[in-house]
Amino acid sequence: MKFFHDTTSFLLYLVILAELFVHSSSRPTPCPYSVFEPMIHQLDKIITSSKKLHGLPEAELVTFMDIEHKLDSLPVIKHTAAHLNSLKVNESLSQLYVYVESFRLHTKWLKTAQVNVSVPFQAAEGASNHLEQLSDLTKKFLEKIGEQVPQTASPSLPVVSTAFEALRFSVEISDRLQVFCHWSKRILRQLQRRSPCPKH
Repeated sequence: MKFFHDTTSFLLYLVILAELFVHSSSRPTPCPYSVFEPMIHQLDKIITSSKKLHGLPEAELVTFMDIEHKLDSLPVIKHTAAHLNSLKVNESLSQLYVYVESFRLHTKWLKTAQVNVSVPFQAAEGASNHLEQLSDLTKKFLEKIGEQVPQTASPSLPVVSTAFEALRFSVEISDRLQVFCHWSKRILRQLQRRSPCPKH
């Protein structure tokens, strides 16, 4: 009887293991690290650079709160819970690419404007470089999944002739860029949770 009991326990153990194996193999497991992680890493770097675009302390930013925004060409980010629940990889990354390219062109323009009026430009240069890297990563992923990379047009941007104008535009771009980065991180994290680990 002891032999029978031990054999039954062993067989039961094998059945449980087999069920666990089938269960785990049939369901995609979200990856803690995925193709989206390098994009998120670039967004973190862009956030750091964007906070330094104007070089002002928080107390002095209040001065610009009531100043009318002038850059109508900047992307307007629409982020709602409903949108997050209806994400599709191809559509989300195509939209991300368009936004990234727009901000890249704006920060590149801002750097040139800051150089022309002799104000610090290193943060704008850094943000532009990281946006370019994010753009390349997004483009490569779209090509990998067989999606057409969206065409983007260069925005019409004003001529900057004074240091104050450059400062005002840098505050505006900084605010909008930070909103974009935090929105994009939420989007990528959501897509990452839904994506299975790649097979090696």
